[in-house]
Amino acid sequence: MYIGIDLGSTNIKAALYDGEMKLISRKSFPVSYIREQGFVEFDAKEYVNNLIKLLSGILKENKIKSVNEMAFTGQAESLVVLGEDGNPLMNAISWMDERSVEECAALSKLFSKEECESVTGQQAVLPTWPATKILWLKKNKSEVYENAKTYMLLKDYVIFALTGKKVSDMSIATFSFYFDIYKKCYWKKMTDAIGISEEQLPPLVEPCSVAGCLKADVAEKLGITETTKINVGTLDHFAGMIGTGNIKMGKITLSTGTVMAMATFSKEPCDNIRGIAMHYGFIPDTHIMLPVAESGGVSLEWFKNTCMKDSSFKEIDEEIKKRKRNSLLFLPYLVGTNSPEFDSRATGVFWGLRQEHDAYDMAYAVMEGVGFLLKKNLQYIEENGTVIDAIIATGGGSKSDLWCQMQADITGYPIMVPKEKEAACLGAAIIASISDGKIKSLDDAAKTIEFEKVYTPKRDKVLDEKYEKFNALYDFSCALKNGGNKNE
Repeated sequence: MYIGIDLGSTNIKAALYDGEMKLISRKSFPVSYIREQGFVEFDAKEYVNNLIKLLSGILKENKIKSVNEMAFTGQAESLVVLGEDGNPLMNAISWMDERSVEECAALSKLFSKEECESVTGQQAVLPTWPATKILWLKKNKSEVYENAKTYMLLKDYVIFALTGKKVSDMSIATFSFYFDIYKKCYWKKMTDAIGISEEQLPPLVEPCSVAGCLKADVAEKLGITETTKINVGTLDHFAGMIGTGNIKMGKITLSTGTVMAMATFSKEPCDNIRGIAMHYGFIPDTHIMLPVAESGGVSLEWFKNTCMKDSSFKEIDEEIKKRKRNSLLFLPYLVGTNSPEFDSRATGVFWGLRQEHDAYDMAYAVMEGVGFLLKKNLQYIEENGTVIDAIIATGGGSKSDLWCQMQADITGYPIMVPKEKEAACLGAAIIASISDGKIKSLDDAAKTIEFEKVYTPKRDKVLDEKYEKFNALYDFSCALKNGGNKNE
């Protein structure tokens, strides 16, 4: 038996599989947050206790007394600060927390964009990064900062709580902003800048390696043996790659949820690639391009909730299928844009509205606009030497036949939809099985992945022309915001 665990931001998910990777049981538990004026925190000990309750329920319901290995995946940047006794000194700070905007500005003065990118692979200093949160603690919570024994990311803390071992998976450390993804070590210049030592950080380990076995008290709570191995696993997007068979350069694993994320292997060496977020991969000494567009599924969610409250996504799809393509354009920059422009001032735009257009025409334009944003990111990836032959779609967007076909037509690549929708949990379970020796390799695992649909692209000159107008409209809107003449 193997368990894949996804330490999500919205839900904690756990899935139990047998040795043939047949799903036995899957459950989830919601995550609660404390939110106030840009602060987003949660109780890390409660998070672990809820995970233990979730696992205990799955194991008892299925009368499981022995599990070979558990592997973890999930969110990266959420920060946990431990004291001398190994307990959190404060609530965990979520990756969604934006308290450290001023610290971002301070670090941007100390480090150039080029230097940060050449070490961390990241394109901007963002309040998402734990490095900026630690600097905030130094300035605003001196009692926590002065008594901090260890700074850990959430997944590493959960593994510590289960095994007693302090380790940090390098595919997660890549999101700290104090990890050198090319030299595979902590970035001393950054740790010095935020005022911490390497001794306050967990030892680095390769992704998908075993941290240790369950502690006796945890094993007792779960009702299984202490011999259960705990695998550090990897990032959720990377586990999703494994769960969809994307283990070599050539395919993009696309997740269209609230945000749109694209994950693909980079060519090596890759330390001279610029303009794309780069991360340490789940296979040793590989790197993964992971451009993320925050204006992904949230654009369609916003439009539906604002203008079509009484319609379901399925009803919107069915009506749009009856329509002819129109000339309406939409820029999906409702929350600014990170990849590929990293323009926090970018805004959403409907262009070409006339009285004959209705809400369905606008919804069509929203879906199409997200497709154009996908194409723009893929072009950046291709320009940096990665050859793409197909897109593997996961997340809520993969449930829409209309949207998948639209994305195929816009990008010119086949869109493949796997049968297993919880690719991250499956990927984590595959990691555990390979580590345990049941599945021989990632290649063998990839051969077992089944796809329920493939959408073949239908090239359309009109779409190509709309894409050119989409890019021109973005450039024009930027010129207006920057004081340009609208007649230029």
